[in-house]
Amino acid sequence: MLTLTQALYDQIVAHARADHPDEACGVVAGPAGTGRPERFVPMLNAARSPTFYEFDSTDLLKLYREMDDRDEEPVIIYHSHTATEAYPSRTDLTYANEPGAHYVLVSTADTDDAGPFQFRSYRIVDGVVTEEEVRVVDAY
Repeated sequence: MLTLTQALYDQIVAHARADHPDEACGVVAGPAGTGRPERFVPMLNAARSPTFYEFDSTDLLKLYREMDDRDEEPVIIYHSHTATEAYPSRTDLTYANEPGAHYVLVSTADTDDAGPFQFRSYRIVDGVVTEEEVRVVDAY
């Protein structure tokens, strides 16, 4: 199960909406070994595409060095889908290389009549996708 604060949830959704019609992407870092998402880090989609996202390699290297210096790890890796449901694509599976992370997808397309977006979380290990419950809390 992914547990995150309402503030982090709102930041991820706002980023997805702000970058629409391009896909948004980013990371939520947390103290190493805790599994607790704390620090919201929106990233630039270097692909600037409505159907694909790519972290800028320089920005990503900088982020990983920063997390290392702060004794953090990526707890959530998120991106948006602008025209499809919030489910990992084949390309998403290829880029899922953090087995301990929660992969959050936000759809800014109304694909299920459930409203203007979907917010779903997955674990992706060795290409196997497992959806998990998302619990939003006021504070930890």
